[in-house]
Amino acid sequence: MAAVVSNRRVILKRYVTGLPSEDDMEMVTAETTLAVPAGSAAVVVKNLYISCDPYVRRRMTRHEVPSYVPDYVPGEVITNTGVMKVVSSGHPDFKAGDLVWGITGWEEYTLINNPKSSIYKINYSEFPLSYYTGVLGIPGITAYAGFFEVSKPKKGDYVFVSAASGAVSQIVGQLAKITGCYVVGSAGSDEKVNLLKTKFGFHDAFNYKKELELEGAIKRCFPEGIDIYFDNVGGATLDAVLPNMRTGGQITACGMISQYNLERPDGVRNLFYFVAKSLRMEGFLVSRYRGMYQRFEEEMAGYLREGKVVCVEDFAEGLDAAPAALIGLFTGRNVGKQLVAVAWE
Repeated sequence: MAAVVSNRRVILKRYVTGLPSEDDMEMVTAETTLAVPAGSAAVVVKNLYISCDPYVRRRMTRHEVPSYVPDYVPGEVITNTGVMKVVSSGHPDFKAGDLVWGITGWEEYTLINNPKSSIYKINYSEFPLSYYTGVLGIPGITAYAGFFEVSKPKKGDYVFVSAASGAVSQIVGQLAKITGCYVVGSAGSDEKVNLLKTKFGFHDAFNYKKELELEGAIKRCFPEGIDIYFDNVGGATLDAVLPNMRTGGQITACGMISQYNLERPDGVRNLFYFVAKSLRMEGFLVSRYRGMYQRFEEEMAGYLREGKVVCVEDFAEGLDAAPAALIGLFTGRNVGKQLVAVAWE
């Protein structure tokens, strides 16, 4: 008979309005089997690391108009990307013991019914497994595709990145440096500003929480204007950027974390600059670029080996820590890529 084990999991208790709290999530224990159903092409995985990302917050609210990803259902396990070890498999492309990354549950063990479309084998064992929740996973390819395929940088461009110490933005800034751009980032603490300058090699950075007037702070850093703004926050920062863009500039909308907990989103007043400066703004979903993952992975692995790209990770220990780790994203608690260590291999 297949082994039956207890399975601790984090579920959504109720839909959320405003800033989520730990009480909106609940740790429960259920039983699960470690064998795949007979005749199934599914896999059972043991979760080693799970990722905490801002977009998870959007899925915790019920949307009358469907979003680009389905809303979570109260009572069901929260899902996101993670790093896993295959326990059992009914799929010919995966075998017990394989290390993989992809979509999984915030739980100890997950049954994945469609592994071919949702998980990937880990190809570069020379790097920490946790990198596949960040620089070699979704944040990494988001940065790569968003910067090269959407922003389309040229050597010498002036690049501004908001929330610049985060999982995606720390990589964007380094890719800008590799391309020969001048790059400035904003962050929410002096510690993060120092990290941008010393660890990630940004040419300049500032603590937006200490600036009395954002538009002036951006002007100080970009007296000749911005060619590319990689936007992760929206709201007041986006509004302050618009007058500081160069004619023909590009704004790449990757995320808008300042808006996720608001019942009524902030307005943007400086929209006429889109006309006056002939600006372009384009949003994107990383799912559109799945087909370029192999190219990205090979190139990013090379940058990591050469020391051209480095990453900073913020670990929370144990599944119990996942709700607090997620909430910390919206209060600036984390420094670098936030992830949760669920189990050791």
